Amino acid sequence: MEKKLLVAIVGPTAVGKTEIAIEVAIRLGAEIISADSMQIYRYMDIGTAKPTQEERKGIVHHMIDIVEPDEDFSAADFQVRASAHIEDILCRNKIPLLTGGTGFYINSVCYNYAFSDAPKDDAFRKQLQEQAKRYGNQYLYEKLQELDPAAAKKIHPNNLRRIIRALEVCIKTGKPFSYYEERTKKQESQYNLLMYGLTMPRDELYQRINQRVIKMINAGFVEEVQRLLNMGYSPKLNSMQGLGYRQIIDYLYGKTTLDEAIYLISRDTRHYAKRQYTWFLRDKNIVWLDVSKEGKEKIISNIVKDIEGKLKNT
Repeated sequence: MEKKLLVAIVGPTAVGKTEIAIEVAIRLGAEIISADSMQIYRYMDIGTAKPTQEERKGIVHHMIDIVEPDEDFSAADFQVRASAHIEDILCRNKIPLLTGGTGFYINSVCYNYAFSDAPKDDAFRKQLQEQAKRYGNQYLYEKLQELDPAAAKKIHPNNLRRIIRALEVCIKTGKPFSYYEERTKKQESQYNLLMYGLTMPRDELYQRINQRVIKMINAGFVEEVQRLLNMGYSPKLNSMQGLGYRQIIDYLYGKTTLDEAIYLISRDTRHYAKRQYTWFLRDKNIVWLDVSKEGKEKIISNIVKDIEGKLKNT
């Protein structure tokens, strides 16, 4: 069976993925599927660098503003919904363009990860959360070490959310969480996959990150976070603990100054960009393009030519 074309534009935060993906989509009549674990949330616009309607230039964007900030949303959820959009786009003889910096989301779609089919059990999770409150995270971590030592080795003892999910899978399916982890290792893609990675010298990227944080503050990021708190969203939510949001919450609660919050957001975003590079560099399917050396226009033209060439040969 002939594989259908899927294009992905990936890379670290602030490298310019959104702008390049939109220009490519305009020239090819493609539709964009956002692969960003923060842009899925409604009301969280400035701190997630969500493209405005004007910036989208009429291009259809999927997987943006799809859940409330207090809703659970996993990589498995992303895989199901994004894959459905891809199939719909292909059925309409258009090109699906997956773009973003959340590597696990991207790989779950590109390489058809097999996730655990253990249903979420809110009552069971609450029970484990109560145990963590009473006896500490270490208590649950030691439980996981007994049930699934391989998974425990890969999960930090303070990552309570992941410890709880691992225990839930172990207990509800009767299989170790690590069994499913193995099944999420990269497989051959079910798509005719074209993957482009955008890069630039680190010092230049870090400068762009610093500038973007200041731009976010000037655009009303502090007010956005205050509005979310006023709407009743708990600062403990996963969404509200996202990069940038937790630092602004600390400022609003008087734990830091605004200058300290800006410094911490910039620093932590640089660290995040480094981790994104580490993730994407493992994928040998990615063709790397240097935005600084080649320039945006040349990169856009080359990607478009590459895709058009691929379409002619299929």
